[in-house]
Amino acid sequence: MNPPSAPTGFAADEHSLHDPTVQAQTVVADPRQRRQILIAMCVGLVAVIASVSGLNVALTKLAVDLDASQNMLLWIANGYTMVLAALLLPVGAIGDRWGRKTVLLSGLTVFAIASVAAALAGSAELLLLARLVAGAGAAMIMPVTLSVVTSSFPEEERANAIGIWAGFAGAGGILGLFFSAAMVDSIGWRWLFIMPIALCAISFVLTTRVVKNSREVHEHSFDVGGGVLSAVAIAGLVLAFHEGPEHGWGEPLTLFGIAAAVVGAALFVWWELRHPAPLLDVRLFKNRALASGSSNLLIVFAVMFGLFLVLVQFLQAVLGYSALRAAAGLLPMAALLMPLSSVAPRLVKRTGTRRLLILGTTIVTGGLVAAATLPSIEGGYLSVLPALMLIGMGMGLVMTPSTVAITESLPAEKQGVASALNDTVREVGGAVGVALLGSVLSAGYGSEIAGAASQLPAELQGPVKGGIGQALYIAAQMGPDGESLAQAARQAFVDGWHQAMWVGAAIAAGAVLLLVVRGPKDEPARADTAAG
Repeated sequence: MNPPSAPTGFAADEHSLHDPTVQAQTVVADPRQRRQILIAMCVGLVAVIASVSGLNVALTKLAVDLDASQNMLLWIANGYTMVLAALLLPVGAIGDRWGRKTVLLSGLTVFAIASVAAALAGSAELLLLARLVAGAGAAMIMPVTLSVVTSSFPEEERANAIGIWAGFAGAGGILGLFFSAAMVDSIGWRWLFIMPIALCAISFVLTTRVVKNSREVHEHSFDVGGGVLSAVAIAGLVLAFHEGPEHGWGEPLTLFGIAAAVVGAALFVWWELRHPAPLLDVRLFKNRALASGSSNLLIVFAVMFGLFLVLVQFLQAVLGYSALRAAAGLLPMAALLMPLSSVAPRLVKRTGTRRLLILGTTIVTGGLVAAATLPSIEGGYLSVLPALMLIGMGMGLVMTPSTVAITESLPAEKQGVASALNDTVREVGGAVGVALLGSVLSAGYGSEIAGAASQLPAELQGPVKGGIGQALYIAAQMGPDGESLAQAARQAFVDGWHQAMWVGAAIAAGAVLLLVVRGPKDEPARADTAAG
């Protein structure tokens, strides 16, 4: 049985950092202070989200400057995400118990120091270590930002505040990619860490000034077993989906990740069903709002991050864009996603949560169908733009209602866990989407380029089949004779792109069907009533 939440009307004060008797803060009365809290949380959130995608545009230069192998580059890029996703659930619960402000300020400090270390790293190994530590700091930031927002705003304003938070969560990756590309193209890869460091500093100062510390008093000790098992399961899943497409699904490290995910998840469910105060009561997934909100976020973030991967490659390799210009190509998507996330709560009042989720996910599906049929070499960027606009519009409509469905399904003393669950499904969805759509694209490209590759010397066939980057490099070395190979590689990539987008459209269509069959009710029930 969950302990009761803090008494209504009780607010933490500045002494709460050291006062062990302080319980959860309730609504912040001052509207100006609430706005400052929201700004502080969104700034910290963008620092974390931007670092997920930002380093991807610098991998080529990292390989040269730090003499990093391809495998090391993958670990540098993906290690951050793996640690972040693995620690979200336990750290979210720790924030509820130890104090949200305390954990957030600690996370901002760890994240900023790790980012400074990454910028100064003299070897690939040191950069990898810094990224892993940054992932741990990010896990202390991301769930707390949402739980602070939900605990600070009154019920009538909470959905709008979550909408703004969700908009920055969705667009932060695009903004980070754009800024990082600008730094890499104009100054150097080390400067791409400037934005996360600056955002951490701003969020730290604002949080210190306007956020009151709050925590929950629990009758039972912290669920250490659940925290460890959830971290093992999620880290194993992310590891498997990162390693599988690149090195093969039968490789030992990939199989280890799959085994860790399956065994860890099974033991986690078994443990949580028996623990008196579980980290995450798995029975709550009987709640339609919680289950559908989580599954919908998982699917749309899988689609979005998978799209980022293949679209940036399309713009750079096929259309010849620079890193900055390719990142700028994603901005129209953010221009629709962010404002629609903010107005989605008002649309929910008119249409209901379920109808809006169905509408938004259907629009995302339509955008993916457009991405699977319209893009071409001859059509250029304009052939991609309609799909981007539709996907940005659809995601703007679904992210906020899905997040609200999760946070409103858990009681006040579990808001850190609710926020962490929301963030975990986003990160896991992104990892799955990148791996799945990336592997479909790679397989489609390899199949389509096989004919042209067979005309080359044996030692060149493998590299050409391995990816469009290597194929274009080899074609450039061949002079005028390489133009036909370059054209074949670009067309093979577009064909593989179409196949990947059809897979994405099928997944999104499945999400629509799931919402129709078992979507949330228009007024989601609270966890304490729905679970029964």
